[in-house]
Amino acid sequence: MGFPRKSLFLLLLLIFFTNLDLAESASDYATLVYKGCSKETFTDPNGVYSQALSSLFGSLVSQSTKAKFFKATTGNGGQTSMTGLFQCRGDLSNSDCYNCVSRLPVLSDKLCGKTTAARIQLLGCYMLYEVVGFSQQISGMQILYKTCGGTNAAGRGFEERRDTAFSVMENGVVSGHGFYATSYQSLYVMGQCEGDVGDSDCGECVKSAVQRAQVECGSSISGQVYLHKCFISYSYYPNGVPGRHSSSSSASSSSSNSYSSSSSGQNTGKTVAIILGGAAGVAFLVICLMFARSLKKKRDGY
Repeated sequence: MGFPRKSLFLLLLLIFFTNLDLAESASDYATLVYKGCSKETFTDPNGVYSQALSSLFGSLVSQSTKAKFFKATTGNGGQTSMTGLFQCRGDLSNSDCYNCVSRLPVLSDKLCGKTTAARIQLLGCYMLYEVVGFSQQISGMQILYKTCGGTNAAGRGFEERRDTAFSVMENGVVSGHGFYATSYQSLYVMGQCEGDVGDSDCGECVKSAVQRAQVECGSSISGQVYLHKCFISYSYYPNGVPGRHSSSSSASSSSSNSYSSSSSGQNTGKTVAIILGGAAGVAFLVICLMFARSLKKKRDGY
């Protein structure tokens, strides 16, 4: 019996959107958060700046296979040199860090062009560069970007639980030397400082970001605050943090435990995606064979 064309079309659509969802969930760390581009551009008739910038990007990307934070300077010295850095979120694996950072040079060129300084922030990593000598004095606590979820938490007690989670995180980034992520009573919180910021300054930076989130996001169920030298994020899950422990005991876990838990969750997700992707591919092949067989029978019947 031939395979109905309508059913075939619907099933093909289902496979397509299933694979699309898997791809999106696997690469959410590459989602653009914001861009910062200098208003000044550099004239480069001899290609000196372009060569220095290309060399800088290459150095940063190559280091992202083995480090979560790296700074470099390239060029011939003086104002024709470029300095820059990248940082990955502390819970990313080395391969995800590389995949995230390797996107940034192309995005920088596309979004900012030949500017004397630029910063591109993705969910999982960021990169910044500037022409040596261009540097402007910016406070480490200057806000760069802030977003709050459009939905407010229902019922009482949300802000108290969130503030308790924030307090745990503020202590965690200090003891964790710059990164901490944990869950606490249906809230998932994360904080990170730039790699060369000391523990004490990191704690102050995160505290400043927390205060902004408390004031500007209010009872919103999610928020992200990016300062020059640190960022925080939080999300509220009424039915419990997915794939993580939502009890208060997890809030007292060390940053190393949070790191291991997150990495394990990512590996599990990748395994499931690979299995489902393979199954979808086999199903697609079977459908094609059935469709071809149906067409052949119809021709034979004429």
